[in-house]
Amino acid sequence: MNERQPLAATRQRVRDELRERILTGRLRPGDRLVERELAEDFGVSRVPVREAIRSLEAEGFLVEQSARRIVVRQLARVDVEELFDVREALEGLAAGRAAERAGAAELKRLERALADAARATARGDAARITVLNSRFHDEIVAIAGNTLLTTMLHPLQGRLRWLTSQNEHWAELLDEHRRLYEAIASGDAERAKAFAVEHVRVNREVTLRSLFGEEAGERPAG
Repeated sequence: MNERQPLAATRQRVRDELRERILTGRLRPGDRLVERELAEDFGVSRVPVREAIRSLEAEGFLVEQSARRIVVRQLARVDVEELFDVREALEGLAAGRAAERAGAAELKRLERALADAARATARGDAARITVLNSRFHDEIVAIAGNTLLTTMLHPLQGRLRWLTSQNEHWAELLDEHRRLYEAIASGDAERAKAFAVEHVRVNREVTLRSLFGEEAGERPAG
């Protein structure tokens, strides 16, 4: 077992760093990942690199174009729409449950997340803003206290964070999170759920415009 721990830790480090490079744009859609080059870059063998790549394939960040060619996935509009459909349903549920369950300690955690996000927003620290905005949503899911909900969201978290990073209207996003906090703090589950759904819909439009052009924010009829 002890012999496997270093490999597992190395695999996790490589996976997390590769994911971060994708999330921050250092690796862009269509970029190829070469095991040998990455192993040299990280100073590791090719085994943990290969396993990290497989893990990121499962998360939806990478795609195998052929047996010897792995690239960063280019999300099509349908991929983004499907992710937002799932996010809308699950985050609406999470916010409603959080409103029912949140006590003083839980609300304090959300307040801290908002305060940290406000400081990052004032500095214009894009990377930190993305991390903290994701943390705010993670806290809501944790407060909801639904193990199955957490399990369903876990494999989507990376891609959802990537989508969140497309919204650079930071001040408006912070204001929406404050209003979502107020809805949860009110204890009104329906109010919290409704605002969470509206928040996701606004972010859907912003993200689609960012990725696919000005008219993409309009959802297809039907």
